[in-house]
Amino acid sequence: MRLIIEPDYDKMSVWAAEYVARRINEAKPTEGQPFKLGLPTGSSPLGMYRHLVKLNKEGKVSFRNVITFNMDEYVGLRESHPESYHSFMWNNFFSHIDIRKENVNILNGNAPDLQAECESYEERIRKAGGIDLFLGGIGPDGHIAFNEPGSSLASRTRQKTLTTDTIIANSRFFEGDINQVPKTALTVGVATVMDAKEVLIMVNGHNKAQALRHAVEEPISQMWTISALQMHPHGIIVCDEAACDLLTHGTYKYFLDIEKNNL
Repeated sequence: MRLIIEPDYDKMSVWAAEYVARRINEAKPTEGQPFKLGLPTGSSPLGMYRHLVKLNKEGKVSFRNVITFNMDEYVGLRESHPESYHSFMWNNFFSHIDIRKENVNILNGNAPDLQAECESYEERIRKAGGIDLFLGGIGPDGHIAFNEPGSSLASRTRQKTLTTDTIIANSRFFEGDINQVPKTALTVGVATVMDAKEVLIMVNGHNKAQALRHAVEEPISQMWTISALQMHPHGIIVCDEAACDLLTHGTYKYFLDIEKNNL
């Protein structure tokens, strides 16, 4: 695992965006051999999305031959709802870049058969040839996508009940009213994410410090699903200084030292 420590959220976001752009450009994707990118929602990736939009408008990266798969979507929230993840992605990213609409894949939380929708999503990923780079953030309890504490590390795309902590945290997007927050979501599984060739996780803020410590220093556990990244051959965490507050001094200095000359 690599741990990239940046001074603040803005620099963390730029690092992540530049890494994504470099990976896409190195792959030289074509219509017949596209680059497959897994994408998150939430506050953590917003800065990265803004910088990727900037790079796209400057002609430094193109998404025309990129296929995307989003991590999750609420169940029962209409796609046009301002807080649906469909809306989030189009408002904050897709509408501002040169991606083709048919290359965007987001789970349908209103499908008549939710289990079939989840199985179909896994099949779409397989048919695309797997995901080249899966991006993500984590919750304060270390969950990745909506794989809450206790989720199987072998889990696949499925419907998941959200914890009270997650519902409370997400209520800030629903006028602070927890009763407006959907209680379940469709989410890719931990194993779905870990099947990607590379995984890049963004972690920012002191409220994520405990989760980062469990991801880097503690044993692998289904109670901190981000810890599964320890088993990935090409796992990267990029974080800001605030998220490092609970790392031991030795761990902090070690990663600063080995990554000081790396991009």
